[in-house]
Amino acid sequence: MSDEFRHDFHKLNRLPPYILSEVTELTRAGRRAGEDIVDLGMGNPDLPTPKHVVDKICQAAQDPRNHRYSSSQGLPNLRAGITEWYARRHQVDLDPDSEAVAVIGAKEGLSHFVLMTIGPGDVVLVPDPAYPIHQYSVIIAGGDLRKVPLTEDTDFIENLEQAVSRTWPRPKMLIISFPANPTTHVIDLAFFERIVSFARANDLMVLHDFAYAEIAFDGYKPPSILEVPGAKDIAIEFVSLSKSHSMAGWRVGFACGNSQMIHALKRIKSYLDYGMPQSIQIGAITALRGPQDCVQENVAIYQERRDVLIDGLGQSGQGTWKIEKPLATMFVWAPIPEPFREMGSLEFSKRLLREAGVAVSPGIGFGEQGEGFVRFALVENKHRIRQAVRGIRRFLREARA
Repeated sequence: MSDEFRHDFHKLNRLPPYILSEVTELTRAGRRAGEDIVDLGMGNPDLPTPKHVVDKICQAAQDPRNHRYSSSQGLPNLRAGITEWYARRHQVDLDPDSEAVAVIGAKEGLSHFVLMTIGPGDVVLVPDPAYPIHQYSVIIAGGDLRKVPLTEDTDFIENLEQAVSRTWPRPKMLIISFPANPTTHVIDLAFFERIVSFARANDLMVLHDFAYAEIAFDGYKPPSILEVPGAKDIAIEFVSLSKSHSMAGWRVGFACGNSQMIHALKRIKSYLDYGMPQSIQIGAITALRGPQDCVQENVAIYQERRDVLIDGLGQSGQGTWKIEKPLATMFVWAPIPEPFREMGSLEFSKRLLREAGVAVSPGIGFGEQGEGFVRFALVENKHRIRQAVRGIRRFLREARA
């Protein structure tokens, strides 16, 4: 960029450095140099989209009728498929015309909703740690962010109550996500009942990012916030097919819930986009209405990878790293071993990359409360994960020697 360029991008200046990108760039540099790095950093699913879904997308792409602009709110059959999914999996009844909208991935839908409804002076509550767009969407919209600790040793809703009591003007919105990325924190329906009660009492809109709705293990079934009576008065929920059906690159998601909030999202999308390509929407209908064996197959693979990583690192002997097994998501949230904790998660992640050949995400990249942790993404096959385990155990042995 020329030194003579004098325009100031004030919103860009409000965004903090994206810490996670530092490890990503080091990983790329290492691979360009020929290093064999097991990349467990970015949560980018490696499993293929189910064949019957890809076949349907390819078939639909051959039809010239699908080459035109589509509808930003999603095809009627896609919105019907979305509401059928809710009824089948969560026993929630939704109106496909007024309570559902297709989005170009949950990240797009959530960030555009915040952009439409939040402005200067509006306060938004977001957990810390959290998936970055939950926090950054507020900053991009010009709102004021209040981070609320989400940790194992505190009650999150009590932390919310304290945040509200200490905040003026009163918060307008709460953004949450369970099962949680990065912490893998899971909740039950009683937790959502408390959230709905809290939101109604404090006149809060609730955005729930339900990206890991179907990626759960050991008998755990994540609840939808919309299962709670009265939730549709204050909440919308974002669901993605990125993980359940391995459709991350196709950018398929949907939002459901409060009709006025859905209307606001439809309105801004009508100005900004024409929706997903129509052939992809048709493939998404097939994903929602077709056989669901593929979802369980994906879940079984992620669970096997989880077990290979955690069991391998936890084996007795030198280089042991004890980590609790998560009940959901495609991640493992691991406390940094005590001898390395003082160096911080970013430097520890860099050392794992250099000395173990394994890329992970530093916890500090998800918020201040993430310091002291790293996140593993289960996006390599079990053989590569075993390689990562060997590299990490060797690093831990040699570093402690």
